[in-house]
Amino acid sequence: MDAASLKLGLVGNCAVSALIDDRARVVWACVPRYDGDPMFNALIDSPEGVGPDGTFQVMLEDFSHSEQSYDHGTAVLRTRLYDTHGDAIEVTDFMPRFFLQDRPFRPMMLVRRIRPLQGHPRIRVVLRPVLAWGTAKPERTRGSNHMRFVGPRFTVRLTTNAPLTYVSAETAFALDMPMSFIFGPDETLDRGVEDAARLLEEHTITYWRDWTRRLAIPLEWQEAVIRAAITLKLCLYEETGAIVAAMTTSIPEAPGTQRNWDYRYCWLRDAFFVVRALNSLSETGTMEDYLRWLRNVVAQSKDGHVQPLYGIGLEQTLTERTMDHLRGYRGMGPVRAGNQAYEHFQHDVYGNIVLGSAQSFFDHRLHQRAGLDEFALLERAGERAYAIHDQPDAGMWELRTRSRVHTSSVLMNWAACDRLAKIANELKLPQRSALWRERADVIRKKILENAWSDQRQSFVESFGGKDLDASVLLMAEVGFIDPKDPRFVSTVEALEASLCDGPYMRRYEAPDDFGRPETSFNICAFWRIDALARIGRTEKARELFESLLASRNHLGLLSEDTHPVTGELWGNFPQTYSMVGIINGAMRLSRAWDTQI
Repeated sequence: MDAASLKLGLVGNCAVSALIDDRARVVWACVPRYDGDPMFNALIDSPEGVGPDGTFQVMLEDFSHSEQSYDHGTAVLRTRLYDTHGDAIEVTDFMPRFFLQDRPFRPMMLVRRIRPLQGHPRIRVVLRPVLAWGTAKPERTRGSNHMRFVGPRFTVRLTTNAPLTYVSAETAFALDMPMSFIFGPDETLDRGVEDAARLLEEHTITYWRDWTRRLAIPLEWQEAVIRAAITLKLCLYEETGAIVAAMTTSIPEAPGTQRNWDYRYCWLRDAFFVVRALNSLSETGTMEDYLRWLRNVVAQSKDGHVQPLYGIGLEQTLTERTMDHLRGYRGMGPVRAGNQAYEHFQHDVYGNIVLGSAQSFFDHRLHQRAGLDEFALLERAGERAYAIHDQPDAGMWELRTRSRVHTSSVLMNWAACDRLAKIANELKLPQRSALWRERADVIRKKILENAWSDQRQSFVESFGGKDLDASVLLMAEVGFIDPKDPRFVSTVEALEASLCDGPYMRRYEAPDDFGRPETSFNICAFWRIDALARIGRTEKARELFESLLASRNHLGLLSEDTHPVTGELWGNFPQTYSMVGIINGAMRLSRAWDTQI
């Protein structure tokens, strides 16, 4: 794998996913769902390049170079490999997704189709899944045209029209005709493998192009928005409605820093931003799925307390542990499974619950608009938001050793009360509307009095604090303050002077549990762009936006962080927060359609 960046593509079907590098090597895939055991784990267990264990490789002899792209408007990935003799092959990767008998068909299945493009290429197939976080290997059995990988919990089958003798022994052979590999459930196909793979591909392409066609995209940066939207959709675990923050664990936020976290869970904060971004494209299906999950979270909360994150099956305990036998991404451990942040008190969570649900009370397109019952559930979150709005917490950056009254948390408590007042008004509940408006005003006054620093001429990260933090830029996005307010304009200027390196932006300036942040946090850079556009500095915002788009990988994907000097991508991948920023920036900055047509 290219050591310069995360040159990976994502394929998935809203049930399982895989990351594939630019040489057609599957380097990451968890089963039976995103937060499960990685069956392919080379991404986090290979200090240099990619070793054979924990991968599914299609290796072209005398490899020279490659090209990789998605089929337009789909999650179907094509990698073209070229050798030094002018021979070439194409590898097509996807996970089937379409409607079958009026239900989503999204099996735990990866389909790989290989065809010769030119010359007489010779390939070698290396398929070495692992179990138990790489500490065990499945037992192999073989049939006439399939191989089975038997583990203690389930069995996976490879069905192929390639010579099984060669595949099993990892022997190089001439690719003189198209070959398909269906890696999934231990079930017999109802037709020939090539025919089955072709039909699965056709149906999957049709599904994604129909889905993409319904998006209400901006005039400019259409390809970037479409790719971001598809990527966000792939981060939905459709069965429950949870949205994961990223597909990976333990990709460091910066080289050698120990800032390695497991992001394969549903943070209510991140999920809200995903829902909001897709809603802006008129893709409300993800919101409807997520609200099913969110209602269960609120309903099961004890004494009103809601965790900042849960497992995608509503698991509450996500005990963090390290996998010391794994070497880590590019040899930079530790590798972590689980996330201690589930124990944190992060008070912005209640605002994220209400904000994530608010549109469902107003949007007449929905099959079932939210009503009084849903409002009663949200009021439980609102009561909690008001009760703790000025109490210390770990903050949205999940600081593990420091507790303060974080401005961003109080801001979201205000947002909870503000939106509940608006929802109550929509539901014709004037007394409840007045109550929540009064509470919102109380919180707003406290923020304006306690979060402003005369010394810094900026809103700061905590009540009575002095340090700057990019999260206060959300004040304009959630409607707390007029972006033309001199205090907000001054805040933007102060943040730019302190936290920005060109188009990039760090989260905060004060040292945290691991010292001072080294890399730019991509979503903060997009928040800056949004703020600049709102205060009227549109040309500068457009210039910065183009620079951030140029920092994406070759397939248009972003991780959590970017190094401001080297331009390398760091942090878990692909990061929903970052992909949200692409959509929000394009929607904010694009010229209107009627200027062109």
